Amino acid sequence: MSFVRNRTRTRSVATAACTVLMAAALGAAGAGESNADTAAPRTQVIASSVLGSDYKVTLTAVRSAEDQYAASVRLQVYTHADGAWKESDRVTVGDVDGWFWYPLTGSGAVCTFSTASTEPAPLTVSLLVTPSIGCSAPAHYIVKQGRVFAD
Repeated sequence: MSFVRNRTRTRSVATAACTVLMAAALGAAGAGESNADTAAPRTQVIASSVLGSDYKVTLTAVRSAEDQYAASVRLQVYTHADGAWKESDRVTVGDVDGWFWYPLTGSGAVCTFSTASTEPAPLTVSLLVTPSIGCSAPAHYIVKQGRVFAD
């Protein structure tokens, strides 16, 4: 009888030890993923437009590596060459880390994204600052020969 009780107790202790070790390993793995996630900036395309067969324009939110609530907005222009889109220019809309990540990547983030298939191509951007503040003042650009210029 004591032999059976000892074997059961040994099995229970071994099971408990395995459970603790697995929890510790999973916790460490989760912590590593969390640290890696916050260390690397994340990006999210928030608007995109193709202007004929000449240009493609994208607005991308870039999460700050230093402040989890801050973001920058990157406006990129691509030209079509050799069967693929290749970046020809990029500018930052507003200040670096001058936007809030969550409103910028949520619904209704893009108030105005106006483009035209002309040369030069006018471009207007207005983005949500916060729901309570509303939209930013429009920023005006011109895309000419694949380059972005402030208007």
